[in-house]
Amino acid sequence: MLTIHAADLLVTGDQRPALPGGAVLVDGRECADVGPCEELMAAHPAARVRRWPGLLTPGLLNPYGPELLEHAYHPDPREADELGTEPLTGDALAALAMSDARRGASARRGVQRMLAHGTVAVAGELRRPAVVDAVRRAGVSLEERFGRPVSPPSLDPLAGRPLEEAMAPSPLPPRGMPGRDATFAVFDVPDETALAARGAGTCVATVVAGRLVYRRR
Repeated sequence: MLTIHAADLLVTGDQRPALPGGAVLVDGRECADVGPCEELMAAHPAARVRRWPGLLTPGLLNPYGPELLEHAYHPDPREADELGTEPLTGDALAALAMSDARRGASARRGVQRMLAHGTVAVAGELRRPAVVDAVRRAGVSLEERFGRPVSPPSLDPLAGRPLEEAMAPSPLPPRGMPGRDATFAVFDVPDETALAARGAGTCVATVVAGRLVYRRR
């Protein structure tokens, strides 16, 4: 089924200007077209339309893959009374009995928290198979990291980084040039300036290879 994802403003991730009322046409896992929503709807009247508030951009890259997924523990909600809800690191992490199964479950929860921040790629070398498996099963891509980022690790890829640096490597394709994976995120902000100010916690939807993998309730 064809799906049109429409937003108030669309940013392609390259030199093209932002497009008010822009949309992405998704066919399976591919981005079939990008353009004004009304034009895509007219060309594909049978397509399902999802309308999102705010800004649609290429998905984001979090440079702290190892720090957030291997060197931190994301508590299960059932452990909140004992461990809280925030990732545990350092001595708090060292005090836990960490089996491979527990690491894998933590990584899956960590990836879900990343998806809720519009993250579609992580950088840095992951060494534990259970963590790599959690990332790959979610469809999140693994990217090489050149040097250690200077900012403290954060689930928000925009913390200490401008949007153009935080975007994943693949921009949305030019109009009429299908073939790339339909991977993007939507943030409930009016423009890029507001997104930089409010951060990626404003994410309302994340799509990876055509799949809606996160939607704010």
